[in-house]
Amino acid sequence: MRLSETERAVIRDTVRELFGPQARVRLFGSRTDDAARGGDIDLLIECPEPLPDRAARTHRLVARLQMRLGDQRIDALVVDPATPATPIVRVAQHTGIAV
Repeated sequence: MRLSETERAVIRDTVRELFGPQARVRLFGSRTDDAARGGDIDLLIECPEPLPDRAARTHRLVARLQMRLGDQRIDALVVDPATPATPIVRVAQHTGIAV
């Protein structure tokens, strides 16, 4: 995983702020490959409760992470029980690494 422990802590804390302590966060995509270089930070956030304002929280998450981690590309998928299991979500669930 190509994230420092400090970056991981910032991500975990920010996810908890916006989605609560029960939310799980996984890193997926190119940053999971230690041999790769570059790449954006792809995050899957799984929430156990339905989120009526999921899109707004997702935008706030990305904005806060960019402010806290520096200006880098961050993509976040936020899923709750009402979210359909799309192919990208299934891949992220299967290949993602807990942050």
